[in-house]
Amino acid sequence: MSAALLLSRFPNDFCDALAERLEIVGPHDQDASIALPLADREKIRVVMTMGTVKCGAGLIAALPNLGLICNYGSGFEGTDHAAAAARGIVVTNSPSGNASAVADLAMGLLLAACRRIVAADRFVREGRWNGQNSSAARMPLVRGLSGRKLGIFGLGEIGERVARRAEAFEMTVAYHNRSRRPGDRYAYHDTLASLADWADVLVVAARADAGNRHIVSRDVMRALGPDGIVINIARGSLLDEVALAELIKSGELAAAGLDVFEHEPNVPEALTSLDNVVLAPHIAGGTYEAHTTLKSMVLANIDAFLAGRPVPTPVVLKAPLTPVTG
Repeated sequence: MSAALLLSRFPNDFCDALAERLEIVGPHDQDASIALPLADREKIRVVMTMGTVKCGAGLIAALPNLGLICNYGSGFEGTDHAAAAARGIVVTNSPSGNASAVADLAMGLLLAACRRIVAADRFVREGRWNGQNSSAARMPLVRGLSGRKLGIFGLGEIGERVARRAEAFEMTVAYHNRSRRPGDRYAYHDTLASLADWADVLVVAARADAGNRHIVSRDVMRALGPDGIVINIARGSLLDEVALAELIKSGELAAAGLDVFEHEPNVPEALTSLDNVVLAPHIAGGTYEAHTTLKSMVLANIDAFLAGRPVPTPVVLKAPLTPVTG
């Protein structure tokens, strides 16, 4: 029986469905998978992986009958696409499966950071909301969202949904991509620096690879100004966390909302110590609806591959991707 190699842990019901189609090997990380006996490696036709999980040239070379690398989710930066292409191996992802869920959390983080919801919750729980004065006098006034300018770095499936939600909050939207999207109604900035200089809020929704680490730099974030807010629901490697913490601590940036971190699950103390940084443990795609869609999309790709049909959602790179090696 042909096998599927798991490079990460996946939901139990998904693994049950996968086991109806293929023998399950793993989960093993890349290095442990390369060390498997040749007889086990020869059975593997499908690799199941996700986002930042490394599926490199060494593993691809070690699996002589590999034909499909399936990413559970929209990310695929951990895969060596050049090595896969050289072998004729198809790489797939689930490009819109969790986009709405991620966009929802982006707006939730923005609201929490802007309106200091976490601090307000503590204010009530700690019994500081008392006396004759109003709560507004006891907590500092903040700027709202209506009328503010939101810049989206990466107007893909997720970024588009963030834009629509931001418009409902009466915000003005602009974006930066590698190139302008034809026919798009949002203002386009040809550099990230220009977008940050224009915006009050920067939402990071771009794809990450080894070539754009810390592209959301100190200078980019400083350009947002002392009332600026940064929201990251993409990948932690895109943002310079040290610079972010220093800018907020010095008052050069107002707040941030982060669902992703460069060295997950480790979060720098410089961030956890700041009251005006809202932190979440990479949960943006964590809804029942999103995972139901992801499972269906992945299984559809596997079924098509096993039947010899074109897969529904192949990864088509618009530019060369430098794989993440960490």
